[in-house]
Amino acid sequence: MKKKTILIIGILIVIAVPIALFLKKPGNGEIRFNTAQAQEATVEITVTATGYLQPVDKVEVGTQVSGVIEKILVDYNSQVKKGQLLAEIDKSTLTEQVTQAKAGLTSAESDLKYARQSYDRTKQLYDVKAATEVAYEEAVNRLAQAETTLARAKASLHQAQVNLSYAEIYSPIDGVVLDRSVEQGQTVAASFNTPTLFTIANDLKKMQVEADVDEADIGRVRTGQKVRFTVDAYSDDTFEGTVNQIRLQPTVTNNVVTYTVIIEAPNPEEKLFPGMTASITITTDEATGLAVPAAALLFNPAPEVFKHLKMKPENTDFTPRAVWLQTQDGTVRREAVKTGLTDGVNTLVEEGLKVGDTVILSVAAGKEETPAAASNPFMPRPPRR
Repeated sequence: MKKKTILIIGILIVIAVPIALFLKKPGNGEIRFNTAQAQEATVEITVTATGYLQPVDKVEVGTQVSGVIEKILVDYNSQVKKGQLLAEIDKSTLTEQVTQAKAGLTSAESDLKYARQSYDRTKQLYDVKAATEVAYEEAVNRLAQAETTLARAKASLHQAQVNLSYAEIYSPIDGVVLDRSVEQGQTVAASFNTPTLFTIANDLKKMQVEADVDEADIGRVRTGQKVRFTVDAYSDDTFEGTVNQIRLQPTVTNNVVTYTVIIEAPNPEEKLFPGMTASITITTDEATGLAVPAAALLFNPAPEVFKHLKMKPENTDFTPRAVWLQTQDGTVRREAVKTGLTDGVNTLVEEGLKVGDTVILSVAAGKEETPAAASNPFMPRPPRR
């Protein structure tokens, strides 16, 4: 009988020890909360887009006359002043046109002189009834035609002189030459349009970004809003700007509608070059205050949590927004809050919390374990015991 009792006790011990070890394993009787503290933060709503940098003032310099480029006095990146000579077109044809216009003017002046003398003689004879009325009218008509011819000759001479002046291409602004579209000896034709010879930017310290903003976001963009942007050339730098203009003309590409937003981008160090691609972030709304992670407003504990904490379950079917707080004694408490601006990650809390309150984000089973160091498959392993 004694041996039988000892055997039963041994069997019970063998069964009880694994059960006890199993119950001690993390995750079977322990829960842990993922928490965060309410603290002061800035929450902002943004719109993202891409665009290209351009000078604020850019002028395309062309020519109004045709001819062969005889001289080019500037090159790419040349600094120029307003009124500076940039290039010259061959003047031989234009000079000949001025000479012909002067000859036409001389001829017209001679014809006018003769017509006036003829008119004076005919008038004197007409006054004494020695000339017919028809002869007098013819003299008056010839004088009027001569005066018209003289005026036309003067206009032709002025036009020829203006065309001659166009053979010298001057800079209309102070700036830097971004592009030179012609070479010396090249023929330019200005018959139907004005060919572009140079492109000059006024001041590269004043740049702007021409960004394409999607139609879904354009309603939140306003002039004066702050902008941050980056360029690939300086991936570690963030540049700042301001929304200056929202153009109403839409652009449709592959059924996608965008609107051009002009952003002022000061460039005092001239690090930004025309044509760079800019990734922009427009701050459409911003506020600072007490903030909690947005996940805290979505957390709702299951009944098992209350059972584990030996608390009476609370009715969580409330209309007001609320967060769950972890108290110092290890319990949880629901706190109604009034929320403000949110960016989807953090949410401002206007009423209901104070700095340092611990809000619950989620709950997980088991104690938090320290991740084991990664093992090297090539290192020998200790023998099993």
